[in-house]
Amino acid sequence: MGGNVKFSSHRAPPPGCSPRPQPSLAPGPPLPVGSPPQHEDTVAHKSTADRVKPSATARLFEALHAGQALAGQLARLTEPEHRRPLLAQALREAGEAGQEVLSLLASNGWRTPPEEVERRFAHLLASKNLSEYGVDAFGFAPSEIRKYVPAFEFLYRVWFRAEVHDIDRVPEGRCLLISNHSGQLPFDAAAIGASMLLDREPPRIVRSMVEKFATALPFFGTLCNRCGQVTGLPDNCRRLLDADECVLVFPEGARGINKTFRERYRMTPFGHGFLRLALETRTPIVPVAVVGAEEQTINLFDFKALAKLVQSPSVPITPLMPLLGPLALLPAPVKYRIYYGEPMLFDGDPNDDDAVVAVKVAQVKSAIQDLLERGLRERRGVLI
Repeated sequence: MGGNVKFSSHRAPPPGCSPRPQPSLAPGPPLPVGSPPQHEDTVAHKSTADRVKPSATARLFEALHAGQALAGQLARLTEPEHRRPLLAQALREAGEAGQEVLSLLASNGWRTPPEEVERRFAHLLASKNLSEYGVDAFGFAPSEIRKYVPAFEFLYRVWFRAEVHDIDRVPEGRCLLISNHSGQLPFDAAAIGASMLLDREPPRIVRSMVEKFATALPFFGTLCNRCGQVTGLPDNCRRLLDADECVLVFPEGARGINKTFRERYRMTPFGHGFLRLALETRTPIVPVAVVGAEEQTINLFDFKALAKLVQSPSVPITPLMPLLGPLALLPAPVKYRIYYGEPMLFDGDPNDDDAVVAVKVAQVKSAIQDLLERGLRERRGVLI
């Protein structure tokens, strides 16, 4: 501390004035970590090194260190005292999952009868928000989704063998589905949409808020619009809610879907925008938890330098990427469990301070966390 204090040379005081007290050179008691400076003269300027952001090389070494730490954990799990129980559990889960898949394929029990599919889409086509040509203001056409129902069904009922709990809690009219996000690719969003289309009575189309990066991609962006997904802008969400649509929002955004494997089931900070819109439009919020997507892709670390180069939100590095390339991002056949919570309706001013809105956001996040913990307790394994 004393080294940062600047002293002036001592001069004799004018007649009739008391001497000016001089600062003591004796070291005082240590300050607590993070405490504010006690005197403006004691504030040392940050060094140049402190102000320089870490280079891409430094970030790469940091990511490699994280990958080595995870590899060390996996290596410990393969030691003799852990290897046999883990191997036995993996084989048991794979066997049960394989039998379930074979049974579904053999009986064709995963397919919704054609007449039931037609009944559901007849209900969707009766929506007040569609024009005489069957398209809404955002370019959504239910007939477009009809083409992809077999693919959605296969992913939903066979690949992920999804279980849905309490879907009847989703109300009619405008509502916000607020969910955790994970898995590197948004198969969790597709599963939520499939559950509302195939398992809810009456069916509803989920309008997901999609990252700008995704909607700008060739072909995929057009497909998103045709299937009812829109760019995640506040005005788009407001217009959908005013039209009494069911809107899906992932407040974690790209931070959530790109979590590393060791961060699974730890939700990242939530944005506040969805809560302000809920207050403004008097929209009920339905908390949703997806259990299983966190394990579908093992992300060792996020290669941020490469992501910046290719203008992508992230570039996850998985164990199989050296062998399979981008195909390594395809999901493993984990079992999905989707939990819908009780609707939550909040009162307040949408223009309140962040601190006020943050309290309400924390309540929604806590409700999702409770559903996640319930799902983790109830499941018998990752694949079953």
